[in-house]
Amino acid sequence: MTEHIIDPSVVEAENASRVNDLRADYESLGERLDRRGISIEAIKAKVAEFSVAVPSWGVGTGGTRFAKFPGKGEPRDIFDKIEDCAVIAQLTQATKTVSLHIPWDKADPNRLKQAASRFNLGFDAMNSNTFSDARGQLQSYKFGSLSAADKGTRDQAIEHNLECIEIGKTIGSKALTIWVGDGSNFPGQVNFANQFENYLDSAKAIYAALPDDWRVYTEHKMYEPAFYSTVVQDWGTNYIIAKELGDKAMCLVDLGHHAPNVNIEMIVSRLAQFGKLGGFHFNDSKYGDDDLDAGSIDPYRLFLVFNELVDIEGRDADFHPAHMLDQSHNVTDPIESLMLSASDVQRAYAQALLVDRAGLKGAQEADDALAATQALRVAYRTDVEPILAMARFEKGGAIDILGTYRASGYRAKVSEIRPVVEGGSGGIV
Repeated sequence: MTEHIIDPSVVEAENASRVNDLRADYESLGERLDRRGISIEAIKAKVAEFSVAVPSWGVGTGGTRFAKFPGKGEPRDIFDKIEDCAVIAQLTQATKTVSLHIPWDKADPNRLKQAASRFNLGFDAMNSNTFSDARGQLQSYKFGSLSAADKGTRDQAIEHNLECIEIGKTIGSKALTIWVGDGSNFPGQVNFANQFENYLDSAKAIYAALPDDWRVYTEHKMYEPAFYSTVVQDWGTNYIIAKELGDKAMCLVDLGHHAPNVNIEMIVSRLAQFGKLGGFHFNDSKYGDDDLDAGSIDPYRLFLVFNELVDIEGRDADFHPAHMLDQSHNVTDPIESLMLSASDVQRAYAQALLVDRAGLKGAQEADDALAATQALRVAYRTDVEPILAMARFEKGGAIDILGTYRASGYRAKVSEIRPVVEGGSGGIV
């Protein structure tokens, strides 16, 4: 039997005060969608099936390169993190899995599996860390990891990724995500070709250890922490890596890892067209890799990404990309941000499902630019909140996610048992 962190009676009481309004809104929206030839029940069913993974590190307060300001009730270890993730899953009914980061979340794999099973949670992709030094490691990653000039450093980074695979096999994960901060800060600091060759050789060694039913996701990022060059700097380089490694290698798209004006939805289309789109890290950005809440800055772009995904889904029944949130919560309660972000990702998916595909295709083939873009606008401007809320309600989640979470007093309760974390440290996480 699934345990619940928040007393179900709290959720039931909060829902009881809102369910009549929800049913009226749902019925009204259903009538309007019916006039457009759309079944609200069919859309709700798809939304209810949709799930986005929660990053274990996301439930803690983030920071910047300058400072970190911890919040109340910070998780002390991975087991506290799993409990916070269980709250998100209970209220949203949209986050069935947790993505671990090693060595931050290193613990006995069997204990991890047992802790997650209490709340009927699974584990998403494993995430390795060779962009910072762990306590006690022999070689430093200051000048690179998988692409480092020093072979001993490369071997150490490979072994760490192999360890992540072994942990993942025990807890039921089926993928490994690799992101490296390797690059350079000065012209001439590295030989670009040699550095990339080192990366490919290291990645091939990791790929060779993948179980048959696993995938490896490689992730590109335009800059940071290296500011002159980055080894895996864009989707083109990422595509080359995936092609070099083999069929189990896929590209991961982080929405914050691009220049402000890059057309991310076209990248999504390109990678999917050639069978190398593996999944997403959802967040938002204003200036760079800001890791802001998904949909908080440019919700229309999030919708446009899902418009491409739904289009691909309609053409390829075997298309199942991985979805995960990847955010840094500096001024908000991380649980609140992650809950609302999960809902906003679902929202973009629901809106994309409303697009008149036949009308859009006809406008495109007739070179009718305004009719084509209007087909997208009509779907995007539809308020799908009744669909999201009804899907949550019918599965036992909260109609009003934020209101119910705050009514539960969860943050205050865990603050009483989790020691206060002192501020003053720097670093993103």
